[in-house]
Amino acid sequence: MSQLSGTPVLILKEGTSRTRGKSAQSNNIMAGIVISDAIKSTLGPRGMDKMLVDSLGDVTITNDGASILKEIDVQHPAAKMLVEVAKSQDQETGDGTTTSVVIAGELLKRAQDLLDKKIHPTIIVGGYQKAAEKATEILNEISVTMVGMDKKILTKIAETSMNSKSVMGSKEHFSKIAVSAVLQIAEDVNGKSKADIDMIEIIKKQGKSLEETELINGMVIDKEIVHASMPRKVTDAKIVLINAAIEIEKTEFDAEIKIDSPDQIKAFLDQEENMLKDMVEKITSSGANVLVCQKGIDDVAQHFLAKAGIVAIRRAKKSTLEKLAKATGAQINTSLDEITAESIGHAGIVEEVRIGDDKLIYVKDCKDPKAVSIVIRGGTEHVVDEADRALHDALSVVRNVVEDGDYVAGGGSVEVELAKRLETYAETVKGREQLAIEAFAEALLIVPKTLTENGGHDPIDIITELNKAHASAAGIWFGVNVFEGKTNDMMKAGVIEPVRVKHQAVRSAAEAAQMILRIDDVIAAKAGAAPDMGGMGGGMPGGMGGMPGMM
Repeated sequence: MSQLSGTPVLILKEGTSRTRGKSAQSNNIMAGIVISDAIKSTLGPRGMDKMLVDSLGDVTITNDGASILKEIDVQHPAAKMLVEVAKSQDQETGDGTTTSVVIAGELLKRAQDLLDKKIHPTIIVGGYQKAAEKATEILNEISVTMVGMDKKILTKIAETSMNSKSVMGSKEHFSKIAVSAVLQIAEDVNGKSKADIDMIEIIKKQGKSLEETELINGMVIDKEIVHASMPRKVTDAKIVLINAAIEIEKTEFDAEIKIDSPDQIKAFLDQEENMLKDMVEKITSSGANVLVCQKGIDDVAQHFLAKAGIVAIRRAKKSTLEKLAKATGAQINTSLDEITAESIGHAGIVEEVRIGDDKLIYVKDCKDPKAVSIVIRGGTEHVVDEADRALHDALSVVRNVVEDGDYVAGGGSVEVELAKRLETYAETVKGREQLAIEAFAEALLIVPKTLTENGGHDPIDIITELNKAHASAAGIWFGVNVFEGKTNDMMKAGVIEPVRVKHQAVRSAAEAAQMILRIDDVIAAKAGAAPDMGGMGGGMPGGMGGMPGMM
């Protein structure tokens, strides 16, 4: 509201709140720090889990940063920016979500100290920008390039991503599955390896143990065979994929048929049956013995298919058909007339398998499939869900290294090395931006500090030892051994991470911190009015507000 000749002038809508200057910056920074602190305890192999209960009472138990921030209902707009950091980290790299948010929170905390020293936010943002660019250069310098598709290295990378998950006891089994799956679907595109992990179908089924989780060189379809008379197992399967209905189309306009005798009714019904028989004949004449249809299959057509010994699956998802095409070499036909010998795919076995109360169809023993399936087993629903999250991380990090070929050591070793080199770089920068770069370097040390604290050890002793080790070129990969409370060469210990994860974590954390620091004015619209309770206040003055002590 502004004053003009003594008359109040309303600029903003009534009820709008406005926070400006240092107060706005402090509120936003505090919101970011709170989000960071909320998930800090989940970082590393000794990190704790969070139990999240939604409004419907559904329970999620996880220590995956992206999953935690997705489940909790964050209201503060600045805090939502850190939730976006975790989301983008998960989408880009599949791992390092907690690391990126923890670094972002620490960058904001260090920025608050600089603001208290009367350093302008623009200078801090400029320093953070330079530090993030320099950190990217340093990561490129120190990263190690994998020679060929080294399964040993890839397995270690998958194991490192699962060290902090509840499936840690079965990490060797899951790592082998993740590496085999990604290498199977990897393709050479313009001289570079590409692995689309969407081509890995993941089926979750309760029962048995995590060790019973299996990789299928082919597809697992969460459907049943449509007719009881069809065979339950087919060897040397010839598969045809159709995304058209095997039914008689109903007319879309009102039609009237005049029938004078019962014979005409029979002829009418016989004609419909003959049309379905012709449809099935087109499938049988192609030599196919397995049919997967995206749409419906008429009951009469099912009968004719069963008589011909053909296994049929109906209402399969479009994505299932696409993966089956990649796995079996089949082509997706848009009509029955398109079916040829070339459009038929092949698999060693197609069979219906019962798991608990459910039935699944296994299409396996495919020759060089470019789509595979993983069936996750576990004792309870929560175990299976967490195993799914852990496997997603493992598949993502293996994909990252298969595509990029570069990796670094974990255990906080990279962050310590970055901090050391950024402090050296800060000395070459003039002006107050030097302080911001030094603050960025100190903020990166939050990763080894948090790993140490979550392991139950003293961070001061560990950081001192790490600084001493990194002072020499030979100590570049020294990080935190959280199990023993010591420092070790993480590369020799086999704790390895993709460089893509580190790049994204540093960049996204820096960008989020810079965005929050640039805000000096928060204008919030009035919240929507509560629905009218229809006089539920009864005879009390002011409705519910008439009761003392109630809002």
